[in-house]
Amino acid sequence: MATAMSAIFVPPTSLASSNTRKINLSSWNEKLFIPQNFPFRTPKYQSRKSPSCSGTNGTVVQGDRNTIELPISIDALDSFIRLNLGNWTGSFHQFDGHGNLMHKITTKLAVGSYGEGELMSLLQTLYIKQPPSTTSFSGDDCESEWFEYKIKETNMFTVDKYQQIGFFPKEKAYALRYQTAGMLETVLRQGVLGEDDIGEESPRNLKLPSKRPSIVCENCLYSLEKDRRVRAFHIMDPKGILEMILVFLEERGNGEAIPPSFDNFKEDTERILPHLGTWKGHSRTTRTGVYGATISEANTTAVLEFDKDGQLVQDITSTSGATNITTNVHWTGTMSENLVTFDGGFQLTLLPGGIYMGYPSDVAKNVQESTAFHVEFCWLESPGKRQRLIRTYDVEGFAVSSTYFIESKV
Repeated sequence: MATAMSAIFVPPTSLASSNTRKINLSSWNEKLFIPQNFPFRTPKYQSRKSPSCSGTNGTVVQGDRNTIELPISIDALDSFIRLNLGNWTGSFHQFDGHGNLMHKITTKLAVGSYGEGELMSLLQTLYIKQPPSTTSFSGDDCESEWFEYKIKETNMFTVDKYQQIGFFPKEKAYALRYQTAGMLETVLRQGVLGEDDIGEESPRNLKLPSKRPSIVCENCLYSLEKDRRVRAFHIMDPKGILEMILVFLEERGNGEAIPPSFDNFKEDTERILPHLGTWKGHSRTTRTGVYGATISEANTTAVLEFDKDGQLVQDITSTSGATNITTNVHWTGTMSENLVTFDGGFQLTLLPGGIYMGYPSDVAKNVQESTAFHVEFCWLESPGKRQRLIRTYDVEGFAVSSTYFIESKV
């Protein structure tokens, strides 16, 4: 087992820096500003004119250096940075594998950029609202305290080598790999314990991610209707079992908006209902990395329904646009509250807000049996319309592709 799992272990280096401090955002009238100690700006490029092939005398004319076509990877990174820029007000939610809400934390995220071309970088500062301290004395300042956490910058090197990005610029969706859950642990510690955090490995009232998770995958989908997004994290423990699900629900604005939350959604045992029925749409698969080209596109039909015996049946049909070859996947499963378990070892955790998270029940088994696997994030933002993002891993546990789906109920 140790040999099989070694392929999906990742180095203990965190993607987030430890440069943190506590601040009081109320002094900014609860507005979130991008810090000005960096030359933040949106990367600018010269207009791209096609270089002339020949001059008036028939000789070859070289295109001007400033107008030459930029590599697609730089375009992709530029699009990724532009997509993330701004001030995001949000709420962070921790769920267990059965979809039970464990903790909810208010967050703000300031995102800026600097540099141009291959040297451009994305800079993010996360602000975590701390709870009142249990050791506070009466008469103390009751204004909210915010913990500032600077996330390590994202650039051409990190998105390819460490984060292994799967990016869909037109669809506004992406998938990222994290080497550790350090940033997520900080959100939980500061948002739940705050000043009362005494550095325990496993605080009694808080479940923290493993120090060496086998997989930390972030999938992000943007709203089709608002300037809003959902960033959802699968956290798999060192043995390849789902440990927890973490979700940021964020809205871009000036920092004054009420943080979006799942509180507006009905908490019941019928989260499966919006997903039942027949869904038709289109999928696009790209290779991992900013150089990732489209591998394939397909027309898809997904049917999810209960049969007469009360079992959940899923049929997914995909017809390739290039070869016109049709494939079908048939799964049968059972449902226990908000957890669906399909035959073959794939599970769905149903969350509020039209979200479900899909994942293998045992990643170690997939790796040991040299079987490719995937994790899935689905967001049904409004009745009749949903987006899905699937991250596929090879037989050694490395992310190789991402697939985006846009579907409508028929």
